[in-house]
Order: sequence, then structure tokens, then C-alpha cells
Amino acid sequence: MSLQVDPAKAAELEREFDAEMRFRPLGLSGTWIVGGLLLSLSFFHFYTAGFGLLREQTHRGIHMALVLGLIFLVFAANRKAQPAAGPAWWRPGGVPIYDWALFAAAVVSSLYLPWIFHDIAFKTGNPDTIDVVMGTVLTLVVIEATRRTMGWALVLITLGFVVYAFTGPWMPGMLVHPGTTWSQLADHLYLTSQGIYGVPIGVVATYVFHFVLFGVVAMRIGLGRLFLALAMAVAGRFAGGPAKVAIFGSALFGMISGSSVANAVTVGSLTIPMMKRLGYRPHFAAGVEATASTGGQITPPVMGAAAFLMVEFLETPYQTIIIAAIVPAMLHFFGVFIQVHFEAKRVGLRGLRPDEMPDWRAVVRQDWVTLIPLAALIWKIFDGSTPYLAAFWGIYLCIIVGLMRSTKPRLPIVEIVLVVAWALLLSFGRQLLPGDVGDWFNEITFGLFCLLCVALWRLNPAPALHWRELLDAFTIGAKYALAVGAAAAAIGIIIGVVTLTGTALKFATIIVNVANDATMLVEAWLPFDKLTLIKFFTLVMTAIVCILMGCGVPTTATYIIMVTIAAPALGLLGVAPIVAHFFVFYYGVLADVTPPVAVAAYAAASMAGADPFRTGNTAFRLALAKALVPFVFVFSPSLLIMVPGFTWTEFLLAFAGCLVSITFLGGALSAYLLAPMAIWERIWLSVAALPALATGAAPLAVAIVLALPVFVSQLVRFRRQAHAASG
Repeated sequence: MSLQVDPAKAAELEREFDAEMRFRPLGLSGTWIVGGLLLSLSFFHFYTAGFGLLREQTHRGIHMALVLGLIFLVFAANRKAQPAAGPAWWRPGGVPIYDWALFAAAVVSSLYLPWIFHDIAFKTGNPDTIDVVMGTVLTLVVIEATRRTMGWALVLITLGFVVYAFTGPWMPGMLVHPGTTWSQLADHLYLTSQGIYGVPIGVVATYVFHFVLFGVVAMRIGLGRLFLALAMAVAGRFAGGPAKVAIFGSALFGMISGSSVANAVTVGSLTIPMMKRLGYRPHFAAGVEATASTGGQITPPVMGAAAFLMVEFLETPYQTIIIAAIVPAMLHFFGVFIQVHFEAKRVGLRGLRPDEMPDWRAVVRQDWVTLIPLAALIWKIFDGSTPYLAAFWGIYLCIIVGLMRSTKPRLPIVEIVLVVAWALLLSFGRQLLPGDVGDWFNEITFGLFCLLCVALWRLNPAPALHWRELLDAFTIGAKYALAVGAAAAAIGIIIGVVTLTGTALKFATIIVNVANDATMLVEAWLPFDKLTLIKFFTLVMTAIVCILMGCGVPTTATYIIMVTIAAPALGLLGVAPIVAHFFVFYYGVLADVTPPVAVAAYAAASMAGADPFRTGNTAFRLALAKALVPFVFVFSPSLLIMVPGFTWTEFLLAFAGCLVSITFLGGALSAYLLAPMAIWERIWLSVAALPALATGAAPLAVAIVLALPVFVSQLVRFRRQAHAASG
């Protein structure tokens, strides 16, 4: 069996289910122009990551000019329209002339602000006519670019906020505000750092693009193939092996992809057929893959774009976010694993036989070297380097590993290139200029690590990556980043309206007031204090809004909107900022497997030939851990480790409670624990799972005691079945 993924098939499925990947066909000249611009975008970010970012406004301006301009060349105005045949004067390069005009408008309006940067202090609050015109053009360009890449959902939300900016005097209750004029709005959105050129676009231009590019290049050199081989070795031979391979494989893929749909179509193209062949029902096979794949956005070290936004919003190091995400991500995959295991036992599914498994040892022998870039990236993150510098080293070593691999003896060119590049970076890279002996020691150690890895790799040669494949990876990486760039700019408009009108705290107060009203209805019947109930209902409302918004809006956009509106409400209730941000983040990701719009589930259903809605329901059921764990870490913040007041006692109790609750609910939902379960056992075990979610030894003991009748019943039934089978 081969572990090679068909990139053409994966790209076709991504285009079908992910609006961000529906690129239009181009003519020959258009292909060359767009290809050159995409490579320019990738090389610009690769170079600045290693040798120093430009001035903030200049860096963001160049990024936006290329991203927004390319969107009008790469994405058609009507994605359902058939491509036109043959060249025409009004369609040079296969792109209509009006899209070339929009390309020019995007470039000019994006670069105008960096050009007038030295006068911006005098213009802010008192814009010239040309400033208002350019701000208007850029705002309209951003909205149209977002529509083409993301669809109407985010556009309508953005336009709703713009309308709200003008209609403030007529809004009801706490939503009232003085209103604004178009000149004031354009000034705020365009000339300040709280609008289009704000934090979201800065994070995409500084962090997200580099990690997207790293993921694409790492996949091309064979890291994904190695991950699948390792997952096959760990889980393939056990009961229901292919489903467990899907879980481990998606977890490892998620470390570098950060995309639910890309993860599902890549890993699923191999695991879903295996699951169906062993006896899993199509909708369950697709649901397993979809749910495991959504873990990619919450799995360190790469995670999704929202994780880098968290770095900026919280003003905390990226390594803090990585450490905080480890345990919740592990619990997510444990939740999927336990249900897969119970399903395999209930149906009686076997593992893979040796003849059904690929020779994973041969894959590991050939591709182990692809771990070097990932190890270097993690090293640089945790030695205090900036995330974009860590991504630079990861990409750079991917290039070295890919291009310089060979099955024939060669001159030591790899070592020479590494030494020269390392010396240049030490000499001229602004981020790497050493300040003391410790810095020198770190850089020398890292350089020796790279050389040692390459020297070891020389002992085990493998086929090289062609330079055309590398250029293609840089091109695809830039394409992947276009949609998130447009979304970030659109979210900048939303944040600009919220900051201009000063309504963030008002939204938070409304949410808390609604939660307080709900508490008054039930507090007499529940044994909890009022603050706990208010916090619980606030979390429930926030979770519901996150899921509903995530049905039509990407995770990154959902996260930013909810952080702007809902996170302050949690802050009013005493929830630590990092905890509130993680709660919103996790529920935004959950939308990818929540019907009616569960993009990851629908992509997996297409590969499995299953009913999409049934697949979405199954995927949501399998994602129970991702739905429960955020509530736990709000009430027990130590589960995230990197929080004020962390204690090992609280962490261990919360962790044990999550494991017990997830196991009990997994058994109840799968109708199997030690043997097939009766209805009363499933209901009773579901009830027993709830106390375990409350932090403390007493609730955990209560949950276990409540579950004892079910365990006794299951043990008796298990022994009877074993006796009958042996007799």
C-alpha cells in the first residue's frame, strides 16, 4: 500500500468545498504574470522574515497591495460562471479588463498610505480629499475581495457594522452612539492603526503567511508522508486501525497545516477508503476524519491563523500560546479516539494485517530528514526568537533538505550553503545581531545542530525535490494566504467601527445582562452561586453565537469578531484574557463540523460517498471533547497551564475529570463500554459524566460512584459473552 497522496485529487476537493481555493483558469500570459506576482509575494515575506521586517506601514502596505491585487486576478467575480474560451482584447491573459482595473485600484490605494507615512500624524483626524478618496477605494476593494474569497456571510456582517456606524443615534437602548460621517469613518479605517491597517492584517503579514508557506513547503519535501507512516505504525494494527490512523495522522498533519479542509482531504484520501473496507459505515468514516482534521487548527506548533492573532491581542509570546494549547488539543483527540475505539469494539472491527499496511519503516528511513525543519522551527520558537524568524529557518531548511537530497555521492554543497547562509544571517540579519555571549552561544549551537543533521542525513540519501516543485510550493503557499488576507482586512473594518463608536463594552454589558436574566429564572432550583450561573449562561450564549457565525465565516474571522464583542463580557465576569480568547477560538473551530454548514465534514463525506448532513451530525458527536473542554478550562483555568494562579492540584483534578467525563460520554454515545449497552446504561452513564466536569476531588468521586452500577452491569455482560465465546 502506498502512502502517496494524489495532490491533484486533493486540490480538486479543496476547490469544491473550500471557497478560499476556487481559483479561475488563466491564459498563458496571465499564468506567467500571476505566477510571478505570487512568487514575489512569497519571496518578499521569506526575505523579510530572515533579514528584517520593513517599517510597519510599509510592510503591511506591500503585503496588502499584492494580496488584494492578486485576488482580482486569481478569483473570478462569479465563481459559478464557466471560463471563457479563447483570448479577447477585453480579457488579456484570461482576466477581464475590469478585474485588471480593480487590481490597479487595490495596489494604488494600498501603497498610498506608506507613501504619505511621514505626513500621517498631521492628516489623522483632518484628512484631505485624496485621503478620503483612497480610503473609500480601499474599503470597497476589501469588501469585494472578501466577497470573492469568502462569500457573502462575512461581507454582510462587515456591511452591517458600517451601517451601524451611521445609524447610531437611532439605535435602541445601550446600542445608541453619536454616529459618524463618511469622512470620519474613512479617516479612522484608513489612516489609523485601528482599522484596515490594524492588528489583523499586521498578524497575517508578519506571522500567518510565513507559517502557511512553511506548511506547504514541508508537505512537498515529504513530511506529510512521514507523519502518515508514523501514524500507521502506532495505530494501524489495533482494533479499527484505519480510524485510529486517521486520528494520529490528522493530529500530526495539523501540526503543520492549520487547515481543517486541507487536513481532511489529504489524510482522508488514504484513511477513508481503508475505514470503509474494514467495515466502518461511510458517514462514520467521514465523520472521524472530519473531526480529527478540525484538530489541526488547535494543535501546536503551527495551529491556525487565529493563534497568531491571539499573540497580538494578548501581547504574549507565541510559546505561551503553544503550551496553553497542548492539553486541550490532546483532550480533543482523546475524545475522538475513545469513541472510535468503542465503535470498533461494538461492531467487531479488526486492525490492519501486515500485508495491508505499507512498509512504514522504508518511509521513515527515507523521510526522517524532513523532521529537521520542524525541529528547527520549534527550537527557534522556544529559544526566544520571533515566530516569523522561526518560520524562516523552517522554510530555509525545507529548501535545503528538498533540493539537496540525492541518491548519488555529491560534493559537500549542502554544508557550504548552510555555513554561508548562517554567517550572512549572523552578520546582516537585524533579528540575529547578538547582544551578549548567550546570544552567540544560542546561534552557534543552532548552526551546529543544522550541520549535524545534514551530516547524519548524508548517511541515508533519498530522491531530491526538483526546483520546479519548490517554486510551485511557493506559489501555492501564496495562493493559500490570499483569502485569509482579505478576511483580515475586512475584520479591520469591523474593529474600526467598534473602536470608533466605543460599543465593545456595551455589547459585553448586554450579554452579561441577558445571562443575568436567565440566571434569575433557574437559580432557585440549582445548587450554584449566582456568579457561577451568570458565567455559565454567558459561556453558553457565546458558544452558540460562535457556532452560528462559524457556519458562514472562517475561523479567523469568527475569532476576531467574538473576541471584540464577547470576550469583554467574560472579562467582566473575572475570566482571564487568555482563557476567554481560547474559549472563543475553540468554538469558532467547532463550526467546521457543525451542521448545517460543516465544510470539513462535507469534504470528507464527498470522499466517503456519505450523506453530508448525517456526516456532519456524526462529526459533531465525535467532537464532544472540543465542546466540553472549553467550559472546563473557564472554571478551571489551570488546564491551560499558562495562566495566573496555576496550581498542579487544580490541573490534575481538571485533567482527570475531563478524561473520566469524556470516557463516560464516549461510551454512552457509542452504546459500548465493555459490552453493548442497554438504554438505561447509556442514560445513567451520561448523567454520571456530568459531575466529573466540575473541578475537585469530590465531584470526580461522585461521578465514579454514580457510574458503578453501569460498570458492574457491563462487567457481568462482558463475562457472559466471554464465557459463551469460549464454550
